[in-house]
Amino acid sequence: MKYLSCALTLLGCLWQESYTPNPAPKLKHKFMVVAHRGDHVVYPENTLAAYEQAIKDGADYVEIDLRTTKDGQLISMHDATVNRMTDGTGLVKDINFDDMEKLHVHTKDKASNVTYPIPTFKQILELCKNHIYIYIDFKEADPALVYPILKQYGMEKQVLVYINKAGQFIDWRKVAPKMPLMLSLPDSVKSETSMKQFIDQYHPDILDGDYRQYTAQMLTLAQSYNLPVWPDGQSALEGPVVWDEAIAKGLTGLQSDHPEQFVKYLSGKGLR
Repeated sequence: MKYLSCALTLLGCLWQESYTPNPAPKLKHKFMVVAHRGDHVVYPENTLAAYEQAIKDGADYVEIDLRTTKDGQLISMHDATVNRMTDGTGLVKDINFDDMEKLHVHTKDKASNVTYPIPTFKQILELCKNHIYIYIDFKEADPALVYPILKQYGMEKQVLVYINKAGQFIDWRKVAPKMPLMLSLPDSVKSETSMKQFIDQYHPDILDGDYRQYTAQMLTLAQSYNLPVWPDGQSALEGPVVWDEAIAKGLTGLQSDHPEQFVKYLSGKGLR
C-alpha cells in the first residue's frame, strides 16, 4: 500500500498509541458475503438490476464503485471510462450527468437489445436501504459530498467505505470520524509481525486483500484488535475449493463474483 506511506506525516498527528476500530454494520449471518459489483453473473455489473439480484441472492453487502461526473453528480462505474460497459466513450469525470443518462449499459450478449441505465448513488441508496448493506469502493468522489447524502437517506450506518488513496482516508476521518473504513493488506505483509506494524501504523477499521495471503495466526491477530477481515475471493477459479479454503482459515467474510451460489453453499455448511 505505497499510497499510504506518503501521508504518514499527515496521519501521525491523528493517531494515538492505541485505537478502537469503528464497527462495521451489524451482520445477520455467521459468514458475510459481498456481491462484487452486484450479481453480475445474471445482470451487467454495477446496474440496479445486478444490485437487486444480490438482494434476492441473500448477500450481506453489495459492492459499488463510486465516481463523480463532470458536473458533480455521483454514479456507479468501475472503470474510469464508460468505454467498456456502455455505448459511449470518454472519462466519467469529463461527462456531464445529462449526457451520462443517455448512455446504455449492454449485456454480455452482444446480440441482445436489452440495455440498462447507469445508476446514480441516490438510486442505489433507495434500492438498498434496509435490504442490503453497501460496500462503497471509493474510486473518485468527495466525502464531504457523499456523507450528507448518506445522512439524508438515513444510510450512514448501513455502509462501509473501501479506501483507494491516502487523501480519501484523511478526508473521511475529518468528515465522518465514525465511518468504518476498509484498507487492503499490502502484498508485502506476510506475517503477524508485519501485519501488526501495518495495523498500528494505519488504524484500519476493516481489512481487505487477497484471501490467500491470510494465515490462521494473522486472523487471530486481527481478532485481537476486533478487526473484521473480509478479503477478495473472486477469481476465475472461485468456487467450493476457494470457499472451503477461506472457511478453513477462519475467515468470516468474502467478496464474491458468485453471490447466489456462495450463499447457497454457506447455507449447506450451516454458516448462514
